[in-house]
Amino acid sequence: MLIFWKKNLTLLSVPKTGTTALEAALKPHADIIFSAPPELKHLPLYRYNRFLEKMFDAALGKTPETVAVIREPISWLGSWYRYRQRDELTGNPNSTKGISFDDFVQEYLKGKPEPFAVVGSQSKFLSGQTEQQQVDHLFRYEDMNSVIQFFQNRLGSAIDLPWLNKSTNQDLVLSKGVENRLRKKKAEDFALYEKAGSRNF
Repeated sequence: MLIFWKKNLTLLSVPKTGTTALEAALKPHADIIFSAPPELKHLPLYRYNRFLEKMFDAALGKTPETVAVIREPISWLGSWYRYRQRDELTGNPNSTKGISFDDFVQEYLKGKPEPFAVVGSQSKFLSGQTEQQQVDHLFRYEDMNSVIQFFQNRLGSAIDLPWLNKSTNQDLVLSKGVENRLRKKKAEDFALYEKAGSRNF
C-alpha cells in the first residue's frame, strides 16, 4: 500500500492484481510506503477505513482518495492457482500441485476450504465499513494503461511499469457447471468487476 499524501491518494494493494509491479513503479513518488508485513501491505479497505482513514482525519483534517485495481474473477483465481503451483510449495498444504483448476475452484467455494484454496475475495477486500465508504477510483487489471494514465495525470510524472511476479502462462478453463456455481456464489465479485472503470477520474 502506498500513500501519496501531497497528491491526496492512497493505492490499496489487492493481492494478485499487478500491484507489486505498480508499487515498484510508484514508490519514488510515495510519501508513505507499507511493503511489509503482508497484513499491512495488503490492508483491505474496511481496515483502512477503521484505522488509517480515521487517524488521517483526526490528525490532519483530511483523508486521501483511495485507488485500487480489480481483476476479472476467474483470471484472479487462475493467478492464485498458478502461483501456488510453484516448486517451492511442493508438499505444503497451500500447494495446488496435482489439483485441477476445477477442483481448486470447487474447494474455494466451500464454507471452510482447504488451505490451498483459501485466497479471500476481491469484493470483500474492497468493501468499506459502510456502503458509503467505497473505493474512489477502481480500475481493471486488464486495462493497466488507464491505471498508468491516471497516476501520470495525478502525480505529474511519467510512470514506467515493470511487470514483476507475473505467473507462468497456462491455459485455465473451468467446466461450465463449476463456472456457473462460481458466478452464482461469488456474484458480488463479478458485479464489482463490471463496475470497475466507472469511478476513475
